[in-house]
Amino acid sequence: MRAIEISAFGGPEQLSLVNRAELAIPPAGSGEVLIRVRAAGVNRPDVLQRKGLYPVPPGVSDLPGLELAGEIIGGDLSAQSNFFSLEVGQRVCALVAGGAYAEYCIAPLAQCLPVPRGLSDVEAASLPETYFTVWSNVFDRAKLGEKNGQKESLLVHGGSSGIGVAAIQMATALGHPVMVTVGSPAKAKACLELGAVLAIDYRQADFVEEVLAHTQKRGVDVILDMVAGHYLQKEINCLADDGRIVIIATQGGKMGEVDCSQILRRRLSISGSTLRPRSVDFKGAITRALRAHIWPLLESGAIRPVIHQVFPLANAAAAHTLMESSQHIGKIVLSMDEER
Repeated sequence: MRAIEISAFGGPEQLSLVNRAELAIPPAGSGEVLIRVRAAGVNRPDVLQRKGLYPVPPGVSDLPGLELAGEIIGGDLSAQSNFFSLEVGQRVCALVAGGAYAEYCIAPLAQCLPVPRGLSDVEAASLPETYFTVWSNVFDRAKLGEKNGQKESLLVHGGSSGIGVAAIQMATALGHPVMVTVGSPAKAKACLELGAVLAIDYRQADFVEEVLAHTQKRGVDVILDMVAGHYLQKEINCLADDGRIVIIATQGGKMGEVDCSQILRRRLSISGSTLRPRSVDFKGAITRALRAHIWPLLESGAIRPVIHQVFPLANAAAAHTLMESSQHIGKIVLSMDEER
């Protein structure tokens, strides 16, 4: 089995392609399926794992990769968690806790979804990690919904990232106005084309002032925060009363000083989550929600995957280098097709 291993914690050069007999095809257990992987998404947590900053949960493959697309070739399809009557030979995409950078991978059946009609394996592989994350945090945790008969608004930092383009499209398709911060005019243009109502170049403007001006000083209802650190107080300053902040990464630092009186007076909520260590049952609930609410939008074309670049598996190091440059718009994907 060909796979990408992390030979030592460090830079992208520590990603090594291995192809040896002792790296056996993993067996599927109860409630699991074996998938022949055709493509795997590259995500920021993969980079953190490579650096030794994102520990692998107990019992999980130490190979990197949290999402994939391919076909089921075996496993326990009789399990109650076969929500969509999946079969051997069926094309699926899946969220996994590790091991997607390989030709074969085990996935919990509860975290598998049929590939949306009309999508390629590369496009399908770009979906699970970002779509599960956005649904779990924006819609389940922050409960983006309606207030006084109006759809609530969303602010997303890193609007052109994989998470960002998913959040823009999902929330917009469900009727919510979405504002984003980005790092260049090209990224701002891309986000507006995807449906954002406001794209703020944080290098050129203060996002607090821009959000307050756009909302007539009301503020935004929900903020999806990948920055944290010094951004936290700025987010509070542009949050509407009863607003919610959900932290999913700390790229701006783990520590932040905030004015707690605003939280008290304006009934604000700050929370956060990481998806990887959560239970299969927890993720299975997200699987069902995505199939019911988001998959029809993908199949109708109302939402479309945004793929920046595809690399062959052997070039995983180049894919990580691009990810760390933050020059991409949308998703970076690895393909098992060696000719790419």
